[in-house]
Amino acid sequence: MVQRCGLNRSNRNGPGVRLILAGCLLAAGAVWAAPIYTCVDANGKKLTSDRPIAECSGRDQRVLNADGSVKQILPPTMTADERAEQEQRERQAASERAQQQDAVRRDRNLMIRFPNEAAHTKARAAALDDVRAAVQLSEKRIAVLAADRKPLMDESEFYVGKPLPLKLKQQLDANDAATDAQRSLIQNQQSEIGRINSLYDTELARLRKLWGGAPAGSMGAIVAAPAASGAKKPAK
Repeated sequence: MVQRCGLNRSNRNGPGVRLILAGCLLAAGAVWAAPIYTCVDANGKKLTSDRPIAECSGRDQRVLNADGSVKQILPPTMTADERAEQEQRERQAASERAQQQDAVRRDRNLMIRFPNEAAHTKARAAALDDVRAAVQLSEKRIAVLAADRKPLMDESEFYVGKPLPLKLKQQLDANDAATDAQRSLIQNQQSEIGRINSLYDTELARLRKLWGGAPAGSMGAIVAAPAASGAKKPAK
């Protein structure tokens, strides 16, 4: 060991010899502490190296400490397809975690907005009031249009079996179009009433569980109410 460290009889007692010996011992310890890789290849042969073993890239490799104990186990190197599958699983897991966190946040916000069922019922009524008011306006408009149509129909009786005058025909057509538009609006608003009730029904069922002590986020993601179906675009 003394000779390996560059010491000989002439300089063993020279200045700094202790520092040289200490450095030498540290270097020797570092070499000895280097990890040891070991595995059994496809032919059943045990291989050992101071670095990952290429012949065992598709097999587990044990990394040993200096005393022979297992420090860690390196899994096989993944193929491109395996790596892509793992990345997909990781993305899916991350998406599920985000959805769970969103469910927790939304449940907590829901309980802050509606501390009890009375608050939720009041909010439902307020949401429906505007829509029902719009329905009433359309119904009143239809009644006015019906009243406007009556004298037009009375006049048209004079032209039974004859073409209607252009002006009278245009007035009847305009009345029909306006009436159809109001009926379409009523249909849309009635679909919206159904959507609002569905949303509040879903919220209420969830809130009752939360008020009963269910942990926030324990019921999964909140499913939004579907958009109103069957609604027609009002005619102009």
